[in-house]
Amino acid sequence: AVRYNAVDSGKTATGLYLIGLGLGDPSDITVKGLRVLRRCKYAYLEGYTSLMSCSKDEMEEIFGRKILHADRDFVESRADFILDQARNSSVALMVVGSPLSATTHYDIVLQARKLGISVFIIPNASIMDAV
Repeated sequence: AVRYNAVDSGKTATGLYLIGLGLGDPSDITVKGLRVLRRCKYAYLEGYTSLMSCSKDEMEEIFGRKILHADRDFVESRADFILDQARNSSVALMVVGSPLSATTHYDIVLQARKLGISVFIIPNASIMDAV
């Protein structure tokens, strides 16, 4: 099941967390998104559907954790690697804008559901609703 509000308990359950980062500034992340991001064992930044206004190093400093870059090939062709991690630990996939604005992210959610992996969505603003 895809869950929207099951992440406020203070613990981060095993599964995949799609975290929306907003309009490209690291300060746009929601409080919930930042809390979850800091608790996840792995944190990936999807870096091809849109770009942040700062470097990965700056984001690591602001968010207080190590971030792994996930390019197009990694997200589209090696999603199984991320999903394997999400079977046994908490994995954040950060997405600029809203986490479900791109079909690639829907595909990852569908793959996770087929495998019985919990998926948690933490929404944020996107260009679609900022215009």
